[in-house]
Amino acid sequence: MSKKQKITGFFKPLSGNSVTQNTKTGSEYDSAVANKVESSLKRKFEEDENKVTEKDICKEDMHITKARAKLLTLSKEIPLLTTNIGQSWYDALEPQFEQDYFRKLSDHVTKERESHTIFPSADEVWSWTTKNDIKDTKVVILGQDPYHGHGQAHGLCFSVKPGVPSPPSLVNIYKELVTDIPGFETPSHGYLGGWADQGVLLLNACLTVRKGEANSHKGRGWEKLTDAVVRWISINCTGVVFLLWGLPAQKKAAVVDGTKHHLLKSVHPSPLSAYRGFLGCGHFSQCNKLLEQQGKKPIDWTRLSDKI
Repeated sequence: MSKKQKITGFFKPLSGNSVTQNTKTGSEYDSAVANKVESSLKRKFEEDENKVTEKDICKEDMHITKARAKLLTLSKEIPLLTTNIGQSWYDALEPQFEQDYFRKLSDHVTKERESHTIFPSADEVWSWTTKNDIKDTKVVILGQDPYHGHGQAHGLCFSVKPGVPSPPSLVNIYKELVTDIPGFETPSHGYLGGWADQGVLLLNACLTVRKGEANSHKGRGWEKLTDAVVRWISINCTGVVFLLWGLPAQKKAAVVDGTKHHLLKSVHPSPLSAYRGFLGCGHFSQCNKLLEQQGKKPIDWTRLSDKI
């Protein structure tokens, strides 16, 4: 029984037989005393409750302050780790940032930026962590390598900035949505931030690339970090729907606990494979049914604003 329930139980109205009925004035006096005690105890309980709430808030603020201070220090030592990473994602991945492989990865990407054009920009590498708390992830879509064309990659897999033509794989994703989701109309842009805002994690296996050189940063350490992301979600979340398009995405999700989560598999939406099973897979409507069965709000796949 909670503290509140115990105190509430104490405040039972005095029965007529519980007060000595000497005079009307005496009864009124006893009642007034009882009411005064009751009011005092209630007020004390409310004060204690407020103190607990304030204490919890202070603890949370202190944790964030300490975490941000540590992040600021680490970002000076490890330039790849920028201070605009989402707080909950930093908390979850902090052990990775202190490992030797991540420091080597940071050194490599930093040197690459000195002599090559690298996508996405340094302040967009972690944009996939800024949309939602990691614990609120409902859907995961796994990509492979960032787009390596000018102005395309901005940290969300399959997505491009407003004004940039939709790449072929995204065109096929839109084609599938038109047939799978009633009311979906192909937007005039390829920016998928509206999905990310609803708890859809758009995660590439590798988070940086040289301009015009696909997979140029493959095998440098990014995969270890993004494996850790997938593993954390598998362990700490429940009922997440993983949309796994292509063998690389399916292999990356091998660590996911299939008894806790839902894995929908298909070929990649690339023009080379889309017609061998991606088009017609129905993943978007299936995903929403799985979310609704858990009492979760489905994804509004039509919500695709061109505002960043």
